[in-house]
Amino acid sequence: METRRGFDPDGSLWDLIAVELRRQRQERNLSLAAVGDLIGRDRSLVAHVESGHTKLQIAHAAKLDRAWNLGSLFRRLVGFAKSGHDVEWFKSHLELEGKADELRIWELAWIPGLLQTERYAGALFEACGVEDVESAVASRLARQTALDRTPRPLVWVFLDQGVLEQPVGGPEVMREQLERLMELAQRPNITVRIMPRRVGAHVGRDGSFKIMTVAGTEHVYTEACEGGRLVVDNTDVGLFRVRFARIGDWALPVDASFRVIKDVLEDVT
Repeated sequence: METRRGFDPDGSLWDLIAVELRRQRQERNLSLAAVGDLIGRDRSLVAHVESGHTKLQIAHAAKLDRAWNLGSLFRRLVGFAKSGHDVEWFKSHLELEGKADELRIWELAWIPGLLQTERYAGALFEACGVEDVESAVASRLARQTALDRTPRPLVWVFLDQGVLEQPVGGPEVMREQLERLMELAQRPNITVRIMPRRVGAHVGRDGSFKIMTVAGTEHVYTEACEGGRLVVDNTDVGLFRVRFARIGDWALPVDASFRVIKDVLEDVT
């Protein structure tokens, strides 16, 4: 399998892990299938890891360390890679978002990018100091075509109530954005629910995140200043799945959420 475009073991710890996995495998004259057997997966996963298309999971790293008597080499490398920032994470997240069969989004600060209007996105980028606002807006709007592909993805969006009330771009921009949100919320494949202010402290206050399901495999993207983090390890993904469910325990039902959006829209002046 060809390496991922932009593959750079000198600049990415994940790519270095991929190179080291291939070196260790070839040094032992093992096939991809043989390594797959060691970690309990098929040869295609190993090929995807070695080519940089998939990241090595820490559970698999630990199995390789034991089988090849490497101490904790791969486990430590994966641990360091997970804790650091990778400039490829956002790009990888966009690729996964565009292919996802299901999207589960918790947003604490902004209307999610997939649901933003052109003017809302422009106001957001201007406020964040983006140099080429026009290009950034065009890229964001292009992402939204994923909502209209066939079959359409199933989308669950949980929004903090403050997202609706924060006056991004002024009244006219907010009215347009809230109307767009109400329109999307009525699509059969999109669910929008609001976390009311009265709930107070809850697990979602830690930050925004997105769970993307692609061909039955879940990936998580967490947002952060100057770039987020892509989570692919099954154990870590499972924690976000539980977190999303717990947020849902407190979010308003669909009909009540729609009324909140409508009420905020009517109050925009």
